[in-house]
Amino acid sequence: MKPQKGITVTFQPGGRQAAVKQGTTILEAARKAGVVLPTRCGGKAACMMCKVTVGAEEAGAVRPPEDIERRKLGSLLEQGIRLACQTAVWADLSVTVPEDPLKAAVRRRLEAARRGGMDELW
Repeated sequence: MKPQKGITVTFQPGGRQAAVKQGTTILEAARKAGVVLPTRCGGKAACMMCKVTVGAEEAGAVRPPEDIERRKLGSLLEQGIRLACQTAVWADLSVTVPEDPLKAAVRRRLEAARRGGMDELW
């Protein structure tokens, strides 16, 4: 039996990577890479907090969505949105993690302040 090649999952933005075995979920790969993906349900597709984006060109690198993910995400699947807890990797891939809403708000304020759009941060 041939040894299985490791699969590299890269998380954007930031470029953090994890080497995992085929069939590992994106959520498990994220934890291994030190990337925080929020979840409350322990990976049971109940909370829908672990959404990530898999580009159309990389769709073949992951397991196709199963019924539970189809029911939860619906038309979001067409935009490449997947649940990290339900999506197993088959080949090297890069996924995009959405920016935390609070961090995004702080970043926008800081950027506006740097541009001179605000006298104060808050």
